[in-house]
Amino acid sequence: MEKTILKIEHLSKSYHDLKDEIKAIDDITLEIKEGEIIAIVGPSGCGKSSLLSILSELEKSSSGNITFDKENLTMGYMLQKDSLFPWKTILENCLIGTDILNITTPDSIQYIKHLLKTYGLGDFMDKYPSSLSGGMRQRVGIFYLSVKIIIDIYILFP
Repeated sequence: MEKTILKIEHLSKSYHDLKDEIKAIDDITLEIKEGEIIAIVGPSGCGKSSLLSILSELEKSSSGNITFDKENLTMGYMLQKDSLFPWKTILENCLIGTDILNITTPDSIQYIKHLLKTYGLGDFMDKYPSSLSGGMRQRVGIFYLSVKIIIDIYILFP
C-alpha cells in the first residue's frame, strides 16, 4: 500500500472586498499518495490557483487542514509564465537551482542534458529562451525544478 504524502481536509478559501465575500474554494478534501499523478482541472476562477498557492504556503486558507506526511518533503512550484533568464542558455537556465545552492556536479549536468535530449530539447541546449516556443519553455522550467533534487510534489500552473 502506498503512503499518503498530502492530505487536504475540508479546505476553504474566501476573498473579501468592501462589499462581497468571494468563495474561491469550498470544502475540498483530497489525498495524494506517493507516486500518484493528479490533475486539477476547472474553469477560470474556480480556485485552482488558490489551492496551489495555499499548498505552496503563498496564501493562507480560510479553514481546513493540510498535512504533508513525508519527512523532508520537497515541492516544485512553477508559475504560468516561465521565469527563464533571457541571457542564459537553456542548459544554464536548467542548472540555476544547483548553481544557486552551489551543488552543480558533472552528474547533475549529465542528468539535465539527458532530460533535454529525452524531451526533444537536446538541439536547444546552447540556445537562448527567445528561440523556444511557449511549451518548450515550460518544459525547461520543469527540468529547472527537477535537477536540484527529486521533487515530491510539483505544482504547475498550465
